[in-house]
Amino acid sequence: MTQTFGNIPMELMQASADGKFEVKPTGKSIVKAIGPLPEPHTLQLSNLDLLSGRFPVTYFYFYRRPFGKNYPLIIQTLRISLAKTLNFYYPFAGRIIQNPQTNEPEIICDNNGALVLEAEANIPLVNHDFYNLNESLQGKLVSIQPDFPLQIQVTSYTCGGISITFSFDHALGDASSFGKFLVSWSEIAQQKPITCSPDLQRNLRARFPPSYHPSLDQTFVKCTIEEISNIPSTNILLKRLYHIDASSISRLQQLASVKGKKRTKVEAFSAYIWKIMVTSIDEKHGKCKMGWLVDGRCRILKYENPMSSYIGNVLSLAVGEASVTELKQGSISEIANRVHDSITKVTNEAHFLDLIDWIECHRPGLMLARVVLGRDGPTVVVSSGRRFPVAELDFGFGNPVLGAVSSIIERSGVGYINQRPSATCDGSWTVSAILWPELATALESDSIFQPMSAADHLQL
Repeated sequence: MTQTFGNIPMELMQASADGKFEVKPTGKSIVKAIGPLPEPHTLQLSNLDLLSGRFPVTYFYFYRRPFGKNYPLIIQTLRISLAKTLNFYYPFAGRIIQNPQTNEPEIICDNNGALVLEAEANIPLVNHDFYNLNESLQGKLVSIQPDFPLQIQVTSYTCGGISITFSFDHALGDASSFGKFLVSWSEIAQQKPITCSPDLQRNLRARFPPSYHPSLDQTFVKCTIEEISNIPSTNILLKRLYHIDASSISRLQQLASVKGKKRTKVEAFSAYIWKIMVTSIDEKHGKCKMGWLVDGRCRILKYENPMSSYIGNVLSLAVGEASVTELKQGSISEIANRVHDSITKVTNEAHFLDLIDWIECHRPGLMLARVVLGRDGPTVVVSSGRRFPVAELDFGFGNPVLGAVSSIIERSGVGYINQRPSATCDGSWTVSAILWPELATALESDSIFQPMSAADHLQL
């Protein structure tokens, strides 16, 4: 019989005293959708789904000790509300398999279920290393099992705090899709009506005959899941979490906005990163690139129904290139103009319709941006999560103190930076990053990128 101190197993108490962060699995269950569902069927992926790369995406949230709620009740509430949510988002309870005839993945909507894992950590939240995600996520707060496109892990801490990690197969959707799912789940957990009626049709089809601008051949490439899984080894290995003050964001935007041209916060932020980036790359590179993920939902207008509730992938990648000399000598405002021009090239309906047609012409199989495969030299991709739910993700036991995104991918061809509002709703940002060591050092040499700290930024 396991000895306990209060409700904490003694072995966890000892590990906590030794200072090593450990997580012990305590339970596992499969949650299926409840209520009337369509007959089991196969859902074909759209063309833009085939551009997702099938990368696992993990969102992680941390909560203080809930008042008036015990842990078994929290788990019960999460399971019941998840089952109800899957009734609206039933493909998330399916399986993703490779069709041997088409050589493409597809979703089998058979209510296989979502995997829910439970675990105990041996430390209080205040001792958690929120900065070094290499140490805290994979194998501890995230453990991917390929049979389940949606997996959740609920981890309790010795202080009574909780973390919840949500891991999705990218073929299910993009950040907009996952955000809508999580908001619906939190609304159902609070016994509120859901505010999104999800569109599950995946009806982004090519024109006939398909046609596209030849520049897409320079940006995207056909590839296999094996090529994606075996991206050549790089030193882009560091997974980090940062805090950026609202004052720093405003200052960057002021620097980027001159001569009557107001640049967005993301454009200014990107310009700053691009300028810092050139100090961290090998001198043999005369140029470097940045990429920006762009959501096409508000840009594709040919469909009768608005795409705001569309569940699936509707992303493209804008890519900008500049010489090292230009970036070193250029001002933040000049680089921000370059960022703006690069993004503007893909923020239109014609680009997305061309991209859908380009994929149609290269099927069957998967496709990906060349830079993501590491084929175009040093590149950082910026993804904005400014509309992703953070503070509002309350499952009935309070608002989170932190919400962010990462991935457990072991190989990356590009650096990756994602910003989203902090849970404090004070204008500051939480920034997730996958970086090479020299870039991490360069970013941290300034006061803008602050390593995430429980005491300084989360008030734990």
